Amino acid sequence: MARALAARGHDVTLACGRYEGAETGLGGPFRAGRREGRGAGFRIVEFDIPCSNAQGLAARSAAFLRYAGRATALAVKGRFDLLLASSTPLTVALPALAAHRLRGLPFVFEIRDPWPELPRALSEAHGAGVPAPILAVLDRLATAACRDAAAVIGLTEGMAETALARGADPARTHAVPNGCDLDLFGPQIAPWRPAEAASWEVLAVYAGAHGRANGLDAAIEAATLLQQQGERRLRLVLVGEGSERRRLMEEAARRGLHNLTFLDPLPKPRLAGLLAGSGIGLHLLAPIPAFAEWTAPNKLMDYLAAGLPVVTNTPGRAARLVEADGDAPACGLAAPPGDAPALAGALAALAADPARRAAMGAAARARAVRLWDRRLHAARFCEILEAAATSPRVPALHPEREGSPEEHLQAFR
Repeated sequence: MARALAARGHDVTLACGRYEGAETGLGGPFRAGRREGRGAGFRIVEFDIPCSNAQGLAARSAAFLRYAGRATALAVKGRFDLLLASSTPLTVALPALAAHRLRGLPFVFEIRDPWPELPRALSEAHGAGVPAPILAVLDRLATAACRDAAAVIGLTEGMAETALARGADPARTHAVPNGCDLDLFGPQIAPWRPAEAASWEVLAVYAGAHGRANGLDAAIEAATLLQQQGERRLRLVLVGEGSERRRLMEEAARRGLHNLTFLDPLPKPRLAGLLAGSGIGLHLLAPIPAFAEWTAPNKLMDYLAAGLPVVTNTPGRAARLVEADGDAPACGLAAPPGDAPALAGALAALAADPARRAAMGAAARARAVRLWDRRLHAARFCEILEAAATSPRVPALHPEREGSPEEHLQAFR
């Protein structure tokens, strides 16, 4: 999105921390906790704030707050016409709100994961998680961001609806989904496979975070069932890191699973080669009903762009993405949430049928080209930001004064 804005002639600054496994392309030492340079046509400001999915709640929260503090100074002192706060973490709204209230700068609030809705749902499902007082504070922050923003962008219609329920203006609330990078992923990429993968094995790859929300115990259970059934045509590959990774690896070792491989996080170009050498894209989430419409994992887009049939255990939006759509054939299989035998069965069915895999893979790539080319979504994203920067600010809608959340949702639809 930053590249697309720069290509349209805008002067773009992207501020970030040091996320483990990600590379900004900047070199040289940090000075006073930051370094900066240019890449892909825009300015990059990188703060010396380490962050990873493997960190505990306290460490990650500290990183989020440190970033909010550094980004607030940048936003308030910089010569900007518009700010974009892309959440999560939700604390990115703090610098946007500070610059808006101190300097009158308009900002766009982008919801890539709805907080605190998702952590609250996860806490309710597991009986532990983010403490209730913190969720209450996050509620107030999310509501302020939705009401004060010049525009709100959700990755899905469901995420946009959470903003409307918080009082966002329906006329300034939009859904701009994740898209596919058709140049980075696809049939033109040279494939590679892990050393332990036998030549006859079909690789089913999950690439993403290994946290509680991801529900990767489903992969452990499916691998166990497949091994017990004597299925030798399939290997599950889990790529990434997170708070649950060590426990998952220990459990796989305890069960003696020889059909499961763990790989460290990979840069996107390297991941593209792995997907090119694989046969199935695996999408997993914990069986929590809220995830059905409130999540938009970019791994799904990567699988489609790579031309892989997808197996998902998530109902709702993810299932719709892989099901047949009018004249477009299905590009994957959806197993019921929490049903490990069904998940194992879907994987085994694709492993046993090369022709079906090929047909679904071709359908996935065709759907990626036709519907999910991220250049199309980037153009819409840029249009929303340009309108937010130039249009006069109007008061946000407040449910207690100007209609119920249900009425606002209906207006959005």
